[in-house]
Amino acid sequence: MLKPEYTSDELLPLSGIQHFVFCRRQWALIHVEHQWQENVLTVEGKLLHKRVDDPFFNETRKGVITTRAVPVASYRLGLSGICDVVEFTLLEAQDKGDGVKLPGREGLYHPAPVEYKRGKEKHDACDEAQLCAQALCLEEMLSVRIPTGYLYYGETRRRVDVPLNAELRVLVRKMAEEMHGFFQRGYTPRVKPSKACRSCSLADVCLPSLQEKVMPASQYIQERLKNA
Repeated sequence: MLKPEYTSDELLPLSGIQHFVFCRRQWALIHVEHQWQENVLTVEGKLLHKRVDDPFFNETRKGVITTRAVPVASYRLGLSGICDVVEFTLLEAQDKGDGVKLPGREGLYHPAPVEYKRGKEKHDACDEAQLCAQALCLEEMLSVRIPTGYLYYGETRRRVDVPLNAELRVLVRKMAEEMHGFFQRGYTPRVKPSKACRSCSLADVCLPSLQEKVMPASQYIQERLKNA
């Protein structure tokens, strides 16, 4: 169960929620055991984000203010991180939607996170979960409701609208709760090998092909006692 509120020392990296949804073992190897290895995919992803993440960049076009590398945090989820891009759209006078005031600007603006990914759309919800976590942080910080976020995929050069519905919000809260549970226990789960293991940069550390052959410590001790 999520705590009512976490302290700043207890905040986990928001970006980790993508790893956690993709593979809990991968997340634990990175965030609990501090293991990391690069491959072509991770390097390409870093290069894409390097082009996007400029905290001094601000641009205004047709009533939309684009800001990059925006720091965010949620003390309810216990997560903190950086939004690649947050777009603030000027609301029309007759629009009754949620909006926030920006320093030195007239009117109300509606925020929406935009997350950049190097590849193409995935079959699981790992990208959507990361985007939704960013939106929940913004909602908590700005006291505003954000119904939609956006994912931009570098391989297809396509921007995808992501409805931040109740199901996705529940998933994010559940994942955040599990992440904190694993982190507090220092727990690294085992994994069932899958096709996704082939593209994982931690395959040489994880050794997924050996996971099903590894004997639990308790069983190993019992076997040794039998044969003593």
